[in-house]
Amino acid sequence: MARPPRIQLDDVPLHLVQRGHNRAACFFDDEDFEFYLHWLGAAIDEHECALHAYVLMTNHVHLLLTPARHECVANIFMSIGRRYVRFINKKYGRSGTLWDSRYRSSLVQADAYLMHCYRYIELNPVRAHMVQAPGEYRWSSFRANAQGERHPLITPHPLFRGLGKGLDERRAAYRELFGHHLSDDLLHTIRNALNHNKPVGNSDFLHKVEEMTNLSCGINPPGRPRSRK
Repeated sequence: MARPPRIQLDDVPLHLVQRGHNRAACFFDDEDFEFYLHWLGAAIDEHECALHAYVLMTNHVHLLLTPARHECVANIFMSIGRRYVRFINKKYGRSGTLWDSRYRSSLVQADAYLMHCYRYIELNPVRAHMVQAPGEYRWSSFRANAQGERHPLITPHPLFRGLGKGLDERRAAYRELFGHHLSDDLLHTIRNALNHNKPVGNSDFLHKVEEMTNLSCGINPPGRPRSRK
């Protein structure tokens, strides 16, 4: 069965995830995280993408970015993957693949859903019980977005800039969003859309995307469709 096409548009945010092959580890020490971030920065500059949030977990990566041209997103993963896999294989004397062959993507409506995806990504280490608060995890964008830590890779989305008049006000408002966890329903919505390469947003947004792409934004239940008698 052919894989469904990814739904991506120019200048519309994307939530992206790439996992280690068979969910195995892909980062092993601090140097590995630093090497990945270095080449991520080079790739987003080369392909004109604005990175808003990220988290590097031990066996997968989440990115929230806006591409100037949607077709460049695949090139970003190819560019990083080629360099990073070569680096890891040489460093650890291994061979073969490191990542799953296909990254997943979810187009994100740039309203409340975008801020939910910011939080979903940066709260990953908390949900995984690696830390108690997102600021304790080094390999995410939370310290840049919420605490003002300098980070050359991060470009605030206009919705983020709209949280306040100045930097301090924006960061304070952003930190307030982390005062409570995402609901189970919201977690399911974001995960389900991402796992099926479908957009996340309200019905008007999904209808507009369907009209623009001529692709269905609905998520079909597992199994064969019922026969009509």
